[in-house]
Amino acid sequence: MNKKKKMQLAVDLLLALLLIAVDQTTKYFAVTNLMNQKPWVVWDGVFEFHYLENRGAAFGMLQGQKVFFVLIAVIILAVIMYVLIKVPYQKMYTKLHITLIFIASGAIGNLIDRIRYDYVVDFLYFSLIDFPIFNVADIYVTVSSVFLVILLLFVYKETDLEFLSFRTKKFRDIK
Repeated sequence: MNKKKKMQLAVDLLLALLLIAVDQTTKYFAVTNLMNQKPWVVWDGVFEFHYLENRGAAFGMLQGQKVFFVLIAVIILAVIMYVLIKVPYQKMYTKLHITLIFIASGAIGNLIDRIRYDYVVDFLYFSLIDFPIFNVADIYVTVSSVFLVILLLFVYKETDLEFLSFRTKKFRDIK
């Protein structure tokens, strides 16, 4: 691994730490200011801060499946780390790096909560559409996952992602 690649991974790590810190800070404020309190209405009928201890996944699915969620998070993080290490140091992959760092940061932010509290702290609520209560880490994961799909479908060609192949060049030539 060359020096530029190591520097890129160091920047990735710093960005991830910053994003995790933002997520954990917002959750800390939610716990200290919203727990056991009435929701704090920011815009009546539209948006409020509403404390929730989510023991499930998105939309409250799979309640109480902590071990499952921790295992899935670890697998996702391992895959992301593998990809980040394998991605060549080229400007064209910057969007991919940033997207994967946001997904990893969101996964780690919620993983911290699951390990620390046995639930995820959620506190953002759009009452206008009665959208499930969520948190900053959920925003990272959701928005970045959509962006990742867009990148994979419309930006990168299959040949741009050959570095992820488990097959060697020799093995590909046998076809």
